[in-house]
Amino acid sequence: MLTVSILGATGSIGASTVDLLAQHKDRFRVGSLVGGRDAAGLAKLARELNASFAAVADESAGPALAEALSGSGISNGAGEGAVLEAVSRDADIVVAAVSGAAGLKPTHAALRLGRTIALANKESLVCAGDAFMRDAKCYNATLLPVDSEHNALAQALGGGPIADVAKMTITASGGPFRTWTRERIQAASAAEAAKHPTWSMGMKINIDSASLMNKGLELIEAHHLFAIGHDRLDVIVHPQSIVHGLITWRDGAVTAGLAMPDMRVPIAHCLGLGDRLTIERGRGLDLAATGSLTFEPADETRFPCLKIARAALAGGGAAPTVMNAANEIAVAAFIRGAISFYGIAEVVERACEHFAPVFGAAPADVEEALAIDAEVRVWSEQALPETRAAG
Repeated sequence: MLTVSILGATGSIGASTVDLLAQHKDRFRVGSLVGGRDAAGLAKLARELNASFAAVADESAGPALAEALSGSGISNGAGEGAVLEAVSRDADIVVAAVSGAAGLKPTHAALRLGRTIALANKESLVCAGDAFMRDAKCYNATLLPVDSEHNALAQALGGGPIADVAKMTITASGGPFRTWTRERIQAASAAEAAKHPTWSMGMKINIDSASLMNKGLELIEAHHLFAIGHDRLDVIVHPQSIVHGLITWRDGAVTAGLAMPDMRVPIAHCLGLGDRLTIERGRGLDLAATGSLTFEPADETRFPCLKIARAALAGGGAAPTVMNAANEIAVAAFIRGAISFYGIAEVVERACEHFAPVFGAAPADVEEALAIDAEVRVWSEQALPETRAAG
């Protein structure tokens, strides 16, 4: 039996992981569960899965969690210290699914313990990719990609040498605005941006998908996971979300990873550690029923966030760290109606330009990455009124 801990247990990745663990109770036991602020939801999961420890990141939710777990025998806590305690407890696999830069510190703490990490927190590699990959090697930790695109690439690669790869391509559904004009996108509401055509994810990730920033983040993640240059990475729009990643070999052959758009598929691949897990209640891929698979180039004019992310990756250093921090602030502002949809790209681009001469080298460690993140967030918040006025 393998012990699995889940960071971000109450989110969409957490829900898919929980479903798989429930289907394979003979293979897995649950160690720690970490949530954000949903004490009731976390307590329910902890009881159902017989977890040994539960923690909420929001310290104010601590009393509610303690009350909900009263009499269960499940240890619990709240705040950053409790989250790090959850990480420190024994686990064979840690599913790192905390969204955003907030997942950086607990994911790195798991890495320092030499854990096998099923990585769904792409921001860990976007914000501190060089340090993360260096420390993974130093502490003998294993990073397994949970994002469907990177998992598909890993499976398509099949252990082949990166030197034989001419190009790695990740796919994008195109989001809810795939066929919209720039003028219509400019006037889009947060509710419209959050209507992802394929995946059921959180609000922030849905909006990143609508702007194609999510694809930009995934290019940076792929760069670090596979140690491949930015000039050999690409994005293509594929509305059916059946092909998730493609490897183009130097002899012209292409190997692709295909699956139904179900996050349990890449999670199961990670949890299996080389074995294939059966997924009950899953729709198998029927290409005849699907009928056709279509592909389009990614439009960086209507979706400038992708262009900004490509530039950050090519520029290297701290540019991805700056970009991610500014994007998180800008997306939050868009959700609350403070800026327009294209205001997101404007804030991010201005932040990247402002901090380019300030932060040159890539963060040496997680602490430096978090310090840069904090400074960029303050500047980006202050830039919002000017962005709104320009819009």
